[in-house]
Amino acid sequence: MPVRDAVESDIDEICAMIEEHARYEGNDDLVLDRAEMRRYLFGPDPKAWVLIAEVDGETAGMAFCTWSFSTWEAKPGIWLDDLFIRPAYRRSGLGRQLLYELRARTDGRVEWEMQEGNEKAAAFYAELGAEPVPGWVRYRWKR
Repeated sequence: MPVRDAVESDIDEICAMIEEHARYEGNDDLVLDRAEMRRYLFGPDPKAWVLIAEVDGETAGMAFCTWSFSTWEAKPGIWLDDLFIRPAYRRSGLGRQLLYELRARTDGRVEWEMQEGNEKAAAFYAELGAEPVPGWVRYRWKR
């Protein structure tokens, strides 16, 4: 079960998995602009990066990330924006493998958010030793 950095030729699979994840979460309308995503991931000034998990040459999952920085720890970290494993490959260790690879890439924080009520994900993250951050509320400011 290799995990590797995404390359430009992965763009269709990356966008497809994001759209599949959106549908899994109840958003049936999301359709991404592949050219725009290609520019953000692989253009001259990338804004994010992706790890791909493969099984027998098939794209099975991904971790979509950006770098972060903690002023209080004075260390770079990783913001995991999206972790998605296609249904046929769930419970095979891929999510754990992707998260371990992220952990290996920084000595700072690896952080993400999870929808309330997702008990399966909460149990999985607790099993890894990850904990919710008490006392913090996430805000979002959109245009």
